[in-house]
Amino acid sequence: MEENNKVPVHVSIIMDGNGRWAQKRGKERFYGHIEGVESVRACTEEALRKGVSYLSLFAFSEENWNRPEEEVHSLMELMVKAMVNELPTFLKNGIKFIVLGNRTRLSDSLNRQIDDCMDRTSGCTSLSLVIFLSYSGRWDILQAAKRLAREIASDPAAAAGLDSMDAGGFGRYLVTDGIPDPDLIIRTSGELRLSNYLLWQGAYSELYFTDILWPDFRAAQFDEALEEYAKRDRRYGKVK
Repeated sequence: MEENNKVPVHVSIIMDGNGRWAQKRGKERFYGHIEGVESVRACTEEALRKGVSYLSLFAFSEENWNRPEEEVHSLMELMVKAMVNELPTFLKNGIKFIVLGNRTRLSDSLNRQIDDCMDRTSGCTSLSLVIFLSYSGRWDILQAAKRLAREIASDPAAAAGLDSMDAGGFGRYLVTDGIPDPDLIIRTSGELRLSNYLLWQGAYSELYFTDILWPDFRAAQFDEALEEYAKRDRRYGKVK
């Protein structure tokens, strides 16, 4: 990227196409997930090299719980293994690890591993790697509304501030509080939709769609997305 001010602060990726990648090669779907970890590693390294501050990845949606139990279990085991294997690299390169989503649905062992990895990297400042796990945009907005409602129920005086609450004020109730909205959302595999992902936070995100399946999306493809982003004129509803 020639102009540093064109490097997005926050890049988010909907990682799609693992199963199709494996099936095209006559392998089980899970093989694609294993290979997809290599793409996570490659894109994380490239984001760090390019000066991106936040890289977020849509790893597992609320709807993904409807997949076969064996596949879900294998995915969760893969998550644990990846965290254990990558932790030394996170610490060495200053990568802060964050997991956001409906963690009440995760196993106790996975939650313990997540907490350990998050605690040990909490002081890292070079790049924040945010994993959305058991997440959906509607779930996030709904849980935010419930939190706000409970707050008002416990302190009716708080209702006086509702009329003056703006989008930023409501955003503090989302799980992404403290994390900037994504400048760029990338989706692999040729699908042209957000699939219930960051519906509030992605209001003004630039969208980049590619036919490349996630296991084939590496540093070069990440750079192509950033180059396309640099050409965009972000107006936020204003006249140019």
